[in-house]
Amino acid sequence: MSRLALSLDIERVLEVSVRQAVRAEFRFSPRSPLVVCVDLLVEGGPRVRWRIGRDLLQQGLYSVSGLGDIRMWPSRPGERATSWLQLCSGDMAALFELPVEPLAAWLERTYELVPAGQELAGIDWDVATAGLLPAREAQHD
Repeated sequence: MSRLALSLDIERVLEVSVRQAVRAEFRFSPRSPLVVCVDLLVEGGPRVRWRIGRDLLQQGLYSVSGLGDIRMWPSRPGERATSWLQLCSGDMAALFELPVEPLAAWLERTYELVPAGQELAGIDWDVATAGLLPAREAQHD
């Protein structure tokens, strides 16, 4: 199965009128269909990777989505120009403005590869859970 990638120029909001250009690279793999890997790159800075729920991103284009460390919501009710993505880690937080149209089209392609509700259909649960429970020792008569 093929992976999908999307590169977007987004902005980090530093203050009300101060923005920082950021390159966001979104990657989706059908082998891990519940999450989207997002690499954030600031010129001259380190690459920062976040794993964000695909459904959280999809819902955040149209309504408030997420809890805790990752939240997303549309910029204006009824409009689809941009969405806000807030990422928090410890006492640090960053707010980004993302263009909705290219992200929405890209997410649609991910749902064509792995439809909603089918994300766990191909999992071999015996293999996936094999190491979760302690092995039972052989019983003796």
